[in-house]
Amino acid sequence: MLTSGRVVFTDMEEVHYGKPAAQSVAEVVTAHGAERVFLMVSGTLNRETDEIEKVRRALGNKCVGTFDKMPAHSPRSAVIAAAAQAREARADLIVTLGGGSITDAAKAVQLCLANDIATVEGLDKVRNADVKAPTVRQVSIPTTLSAGEFSGIAGVTNEATRVKELFRHPLTIPQAVILDPEVTRHTPMWLFLSTGIRAVDHCVEGVCSNESTEFTNASALHGLSMLARGLPKVKADPSDMKARLDCQIGSWLSMGGLAAGVPMGASHGIGYVLGAVFDVPHGHTSCIMLPSVMRWNKSANADRQALIANAMGQPGKDAGDVLDEFIRGLGMPRSLSEVKIGKEHFDRIATQAMGTPWVPRNPRKIDGPAQVKEILELAA
Repeated sequence: MLTSGRVVFTDMEEVHYGKPAAQSVAEVVTAHGAERVFLMVSGTLNRETDEIEKVRRALGNKCVGTFDKMPAHSPRSAVIAAAAQAREARADLIVTLGGGSITDAAKAVQLCLANDIATVEGLDKVRNADVKAPTVRQVSIPTTLSAGEFSGIAGVTNEATRVKELFRHPLTIPQAVILDPEVTRHTPMWLFLSTGIRAVDHCVEGVCSNESTEFTNASALHGLSMLARGLPKVKADPSDMKARLDCQIGSWLSMGGLAAGVPMGASHGIGYVLGAVFDVPHGHTSCIMLPSVMRWNKSANADRQALIANAMGQPGKDAGDVLDEFIRGLGMPRSLSEVKIGKEHFDRIATQAMGTPWVPRNPRKIDGPAQVKEILELAA
């Protein structure tokens, strides 16, 4: 019988890689005719390195402002503050340089500018499908490997409810992404490696999904192979720019499935709750949850899991074990107890995880919180 499916392509126009970020961003800005560029950047990079100043110099008088106060998990209040500053600067393009929280926040800022959102409460209005399309687009220079810059989905934390909410529009995906391994030199090693596991998680859950396609599998499996080789090399030699770029390209390839409409599974779903409620960094949520989710899912997709072990250079081995060993080898946390989350929180995590987009589409069907708790027990 013929298989059928659908692959969705995004509104991203280009990816530059392997050249200095400042040079690439100047080329992109010129090509797109932008005149008023607003920067959303890492505060640490702005204060302690010259990376942001390099970009400012490359932009010259086209740079009309800088926002460098975005906390982790992109809280609503900071999104509104950044939007107000961008609006006042009359920005016609946003350029981000930093990690995933900055990237996601800028996507939400695009929606705020297009829909006249000026309050924390007003963000509720752009969570439905009937929103005006962004007209001020985004260019992203990532410093971590979470790869959110390759998605039109933004995760923004509602501080009142401690829930990470999803904001989306096809045009919130950056117009261009610039991958420069040099700007990742300043990223703390734990953050670079753990977000690399976040990218591994995209690859793994994308391939293991019941809705994956041959097209997205090809991207994810090659990306996984590049990450499996590159991450240990960066850990062994932080000055290895070729390995860093391999990780960046692997991270890009990891998003082929998600960007094309393939759903993630329980590792991502539970991870959203761990991040929003317990402030666990994105990368660490994948380090902790992915092997346990794989073990729980194995009865439903052992054939897919074999592809994972093979791509990681361990054919014939159990994929959950391969991932566990790989993550431990990078020195990352592997249990909920290591991030101080005890079993007394499992009911809340399980209930909240059922409300995420991903847990209900896990490859092994999850009917309710009790089954999420089974996974949490494996990760305890």
